[in-house]
Amino acid sequence: MTRLLINVDHVATLRNARRESFPDPVAAAVFAEKAGADGIVFHLREDRRHINERDVALLKQIVRGKLDFELSTDPDVVRICCATQPHLATLVPERREEVTTEGGLDVQRGQELITSTVARLRDAGIPEVALFVDPVEAQLEAVPDTGADAIELHTGDYAKAGTPAERQRHLERLARAASQAHRLGLTVHAGHGLDYHNYPLFAEAVPHLAEVSIGFAVVAHAVMGGMDEAVRTMRYLVKGY
Repeated sequence: MTRLLINVDHVATLRNARRESFPDPVAAAVFAEKAGADGIVFHLREDRRHINERDVALLKQIVRGKLDFELSTDPDVVRICCATQPHLATLVPERREEVTTEGGLDVQRGQELITSTVARLRDAGIPEVALFVDPVEAQLEAVPDTGADAIELHTGDYAKAGTPAERQRHLERLARAASQAHRLGLTVHAGHGLDYHNYPLFAEAVPHLAEVSIGFAVVAHAVMGGMDEAVRTMRYLVKGY
C-alpha cells in the first residue's frame, strides 16, 4: 500500500505572505495526520521562504507518522537536518529564483558533494536518505554509489503534460524509471504536481510505488473546500446570528 505524505510548505507560504502567525503549518500537519496522512513533508529552504526553524522544531515534536525533511546540500541546512533527526531526509536541487523545485538532482555531475552529504546524514543517525531525481536512466544508475536508499521521482513533467499523448510518454518514462530503481535496490517515492485528477492514472501506470509526497493540490483543495464553513462562521460573528 502506497504511503501518503502531506507537504505543508504552502500553508507556511500563505502565513508568510502577510507576516502573520497563521495559518500554522504545524497545525496543518496535525489536521493532516488526523485525516489519515501517513506522514508529513517539509522543505527547509536556504532563504526560509516558507518553513522556518521554529516550524522544523515543532514538526519534529508533533508529527506521529513519518517525517520527511527535504533539503539542499547547503551545509547549514544539513546541520539542522542532522540535529532534527527526521525519519527521512530527501535531497533536492534548489535555486533561489525558482518558484518551486523545477527538476531533479544531477546525480552524475554532483556525485561527490551528494555522496558526502548522504554520508553526513547517515553518520547523524538518519535512517533513510532519498534523492529527488528525474526519470533518466543514467541519473538513476548513479544513485546507489551515493549511499542513498531511495529515490523520489520528479513527476512535474507528467503533471504539466498538455496532451494525452504527451502525458502517456511521461508515464512510460516514469514506469521504466520506477522499475529500474527497484532493480537497483532503491525504494521508490514520487512527487511534484500530483493532484486529484492526475494521480489515479499515475498510480495505475507506475509500479513499486512505496510513497508519494503531495502538498499544493491538497492545500488548494482545503482552501476551496473549507470556504463555505469559513464564510458561514464569519457571517455569524458579523451579523450576530
